[in-house]
Amino acid sequence: MAEIDDTIDHLRTELVEADEYLKIDELRARLPQLEAEMGRPDLWDDPDRAREVQTEFTQVKTDLDLYGELSMSIDDLEAMAELAAEEEDGSLDEEIGQLSRHLTDEFHQLELRTLFSGDYDAGDAICEIHSGAGGTDSQDWAEMLFRMYKRWAENRGFKVEVDDWQEGAEAGVTSASFEIRGRYAYGLLQAERGVHRLVRISPFDQQARRHTAFASFSVWPDVAAAADTIDIPDKELRIDVFRSSGAGGQHVNTTDSAVRVTHLPTGVVVSCQQERSQHQNKERCMQMLNVRLLELERQKREDELAAEAGESKSTEWGSQIRSYVLQPYEQVKDERSQHTSGNPRGVLDGDVQPFMEAWLRWRRV
Repeated sequence: MAEIDDTIDHLRTELVEADEYLKIDELRARLPQLEAEMGRPDLWDDPDRAREVQTEFTQVKTDLDLYGELSMSIDDLEAMAELAAEEEDGSLDEEIGQLSRHLTDEFHQLELRTLFSGDYDAGDAICEIHSGAGGTDSQDWAEMLFRMYKRWAENRGFKVEVDDWQEGAEAGVTSASFEIRGRYAYGLLQAERGVHRLVRISPFDQQARRHTAFASFSVWPDVAAAADTIDIPDKELRIDVFRSSGAGGQHVNTTDSAVRVTHLPTGVVVSCQQERSQHQNKERCMQMLNVRLLELERQKREDELAAEAGESKSTEWGSQIRSYVLQPYEQVKDERSQHTSGNPRGVLDGDVQPFMEAWLRWRRV
């Protein structure tokens, strides 16, 4: 009984902490305001604003409902424990244990909110994967990474939209651009930014030798207002159109509707072949370009501040952040957080969340 009492006390402490970092009082005050806006007959006269209100309403209500459910579940747990103690009824032990473990896991997931500190962490993510050294193996590895993140996203109920897909000569992809839409998608996927290394027996080597392949993952926040924040002169752009191809999406067709936009001063290149028309693909390219340029500006400011402070700032890009070894042993190891898994097949099938959480905690230390 003492053990369950300690667990209940700990859960109540975590509930108090959740009240603070979820800002429950502010959410309770905000909910009726959002409900009033949702009820306005002219709300959808401005679709962008309507979507913002709808998204905020869903998030606020979800957080309040979750907080209320956790509070009631703790009360239920305490009532069951008291009943079991009074009647010396051991038949409730299993139910008490299950509820206790469920609440502990719920608070563990909720505690991740405290690890997000960026302005865009709660938003969607724009992602790119590029094959690196390793020839055909690296292109196959790039597609394996895409599948891993797609499975991870789907398991969380996130939406995945492919913008561009460049197939490899023999297998896999040379590059893939895609969006992952869901709450905290960007905050979580920041953990994956960098170069990923695969060691395995190559399926493309007739002598069945062990090969090492590399692929890079990049991610940017999908800033909805980005297109309105940077004015890009036409003379700085080169726009190419080409025929859509590959497994990029359901609207791939035989017309020259795909668009590639190059920002000449920076060399940033973005492509899109997902939409039905050339105009829509160009519009999406410009949105992605604005996001990329905003990120470059942010990174430039950080580098300048670090230089003034005399800091030696290293970048993750081009460095090995994680190794996935399938041969001669099986292990996935993150070189930053030192988190490891002995089940690389499971990780590659989408079980990458523990690595993201370990990185978030490592970053906070």
